[in-house]
Amino acid sequence: MELPFAESYKIKMVETIRKSTRDEREKWIKEAWFNLFNLRSDQVFVDLLTDSGTGAMSDRQWSELMLGDESYAGASSYYKLKKAIRDITGFEYFLPTHQGRAAENVLFSALVKEGDIVPGNAHFDTTKGHIEFRKATAVDCTIDEAFDTTLDHPFKGNIDLEKLEAVLKSHPAEKIPMVIITVTCNTSGGQPLSMQNIREVSAMARKYGIRVIFDAARFAENAYFIKTREIAYADKSIREIVREMFSYGDGMTMSSKKDAIVNMGGFIGLRDEELFRQASIFNIMFEGYITYGGMSGRDMNALAQGLYEGTEFEYLETRIKQVALLGNLLHEAGVPVQIPFGGHAIFVDALRFLPHLPREQYVAQTLAVEFYIEGGVRGVEIGTLLADRDPVTRLDRFPKLELVRFALPRRVYTDNHIRYVAATVIRVYERRNTITKGFRIACEAPILRHFTVALEKL
Repeated sequence: MELPFAESYKIKMVETIRKSTRDEREKWIKEAWFNLFNLRSDQVFVDLLTDSGTGAMSDRQWSELMLGDESYAGASSYYKLKKAIRDITGFEYFLPTHQGRAAENVLFSALVKEGDIVPGNAHFDTTKGHIEFRKATAVDCTIDEAFDTTLDHPFKGNIDLEKLEAVLKSHPAEKIPMVIITVTCNTSGGQPLSMQNIREVSAMARKYGIRVIFDAARFAENAYFIKTREIAYADKSIREIVREMFSYGDGMTMSSKKDAIVNMGGFIGLRDEELFRQASIFNIMFEGYITYGGMSGRDMNALAQGLYEGTEFEYLETRIKQVALLGNLLHEAGVPVQIPFGGHAIFVDALRFLPHLPREQYVAQTLAVEFYIEGGVRGVEIGTLLADRDPVTRLDRFPKLELVRFALPRRVYTDNHIRYVAATVIRVYERRNTITKGFRIACEAPILRHFTVALEKL
């Protein structure tokens, strides 16, 4: 008899969570203007809003907190983190920031100007926001296969080389500050890029004299998929794969709240000393001195430890198998989800789930609200609300995919919680034809509106 799979950790501390009633949830979501971000955490039973900063740190990470050096300049915690980043990514220069969007703010302040073009694969919301805030344009060059949720393609995060070259050919190099490679590609369903694609994108960028910057929030999960789906890398360790991935880039921004398993933190990794000097000016202005940025010493220690833990194969296998458990339960019940399953989340295809609902009524948000009302499960819309308005026409942008994301916090929920989530989604799917009205916007911010939007039920 083959032994069953078991998690690569055991539980040392628990947190009590409370089940609410349907009547309570209907009242709470209405008071929150049907915006799941506005809910209090104690109004949620299983919280899959995001995997960012919501993971459970290990005993070794908690131990590192106690060893933090809070010196303003030159703290030992800075050098511990510098060593970990160099060991794992190969980048010699780094700047600590309080989280990923802060890293983008610092680096893009040094690189992105009005009128610039920034190609990449389905830029994440904050990435696009920082580009458009500077009156530049993000151009999505993701392969077309990514937008067919029924297609089983192993690397749906790949960049289409023809699309990319068309952008590089049609604009002067000085107007393209970088090509962004997002690993894994969250907006298209947590999908990875192959090493071959990363290598080819890097070669093309070099040909046109353009730097390559990784949005590396889930780089370790991408490395796991390269190891398990790209034959040439089956015998390579995760860290060997990570070092090769980053060897094809000039720098990286990192939201450490994902694959480094910390509750707060980020950094910029760079190869070029001059770019490091330019970015350091903005780091000091926006974040703090270059040896602490927006982080405390104890958080830098926990981050350094988390980088090592997050690049262990056994840990990654445990995490990604739990994501696949949710995906398989939903797929087997006929619920339309993005396949193959991503590394950090399962994405429900709202357009196939509710094909009768007009997109102007914010289909994915409507579905996400229904999941919360049904079982107290909080996901997040990755669709028209997140896509924001066109900065010129101010009309809604309708993305190719309209998704509800269930992002699993790292080392937090048991498989029974996952089965509860699946049962909640399936119950909504069984009554999907009764969902006949969506939402209209009552109030919204001019950019990144999905965080604070207020909605009214039609």
